[in-house]
Amino acid sequence: MTTSWLVTGAGGMLGQDVLAELGADPDAVVTGLRRDQLDITEPTAAHAAVAGHHVVVNCAAWTDVDRAEQAEVAATAVNGTGVRLLARACAGSGALLLHVSTDYVFPGDAQQPYPEDAPTRPVNAYGRGKLAGERAVVELMPRTGYIVRTAWLYGAHGLNFVATMLELAARRKTLDVVADQHGQPTWSRALARQLAALGRAALAGRAPAGIYHGTAAGHTTWYGLARETFRLSGLDPERIRPVGSEKFPRPAARPAFGVLGHSSWPRTGLLPLPRWEDQLAAALDTRAFAALAATARRSDGRPVT
Repeated sequence: MTTSWLVTGAGGMLGQDVLAELGADPDAVVTGLRRDQLDITEPTAAHAAVAGHHVVVNCAAWTDVDRAEQAEVAATAVNGTGVRLLARACAGSGALLLHVSTDYVFPGDAQQPYPEDAPTRPVNAYGRGKLAGERAVVELMPRTGYIVRTAWLYGAHGLNFVATMLELAARRKTLDVVADQHGQPTWSRALARQLAALGRAALAGRAPAGIYHGTAAGHTTWYGLARETFRLSGLDPERIRPVGSEKFPRPAARPAFGVLGHSSWPRTGLLPLPRWEDQLAAALDTRAFAALAATARRSDGRPVT
């Protein structure tokens, strides 16, 4: 059966991967709308965009965590109010909503992975806005709304930590990287596949509505991720030096432990995402990352001209 999908935030890193994943499905008719094509904070536009679609994948978001501290109202308008408008439009039309959220809804003070039903308590403005969006989905779409929390996302189509490490490797002999924040590096292409699979399972009645954690299995630190990126790229991981978070003060507090559990996936018949090391190896084998690694290997830390 042919199904109609809408992807919001289609110009972003995850949105582009979701479009590519759904575009390979012969049974999916896909509409992708970038930020300049759809403002989800505008009620009439959100309602019109959702109309006629079976599934909406919301990748639209305010993603600048630090700037949200100075512009919380604007950030929450996108991450909270805009999500509420999409949820209301989906509830009215009968569409399913897959909303992408974040580990930042948690305080980061746990010792074990946060289960899907763990109490939330954001430590920054970005997290508060994203939690507002989650609550809107739960309130307005208790049977047809899906919240997929992700974290430490990297991919070929936007600014991200893995690409930054490879770019800096071409210019610096050593890199200082934070070693006291723990999380789950997640490849945007792998998450896109999982979102598409969840949407299909939901349409088939195999996936109950609710909260899912779309992060890689296992966990590491930014320091560990940087070292593994170097190792897999043929660079010397000893060039990475561990430092504490105080070395890089930021306007927004970061959760020290953003590791999520994955107990919801068995209900759907879907496996959780693979381990972070396996995702990273697959990502680094793609053209975009391989080109960055090749440049870094040629330079060996000497500036590339």
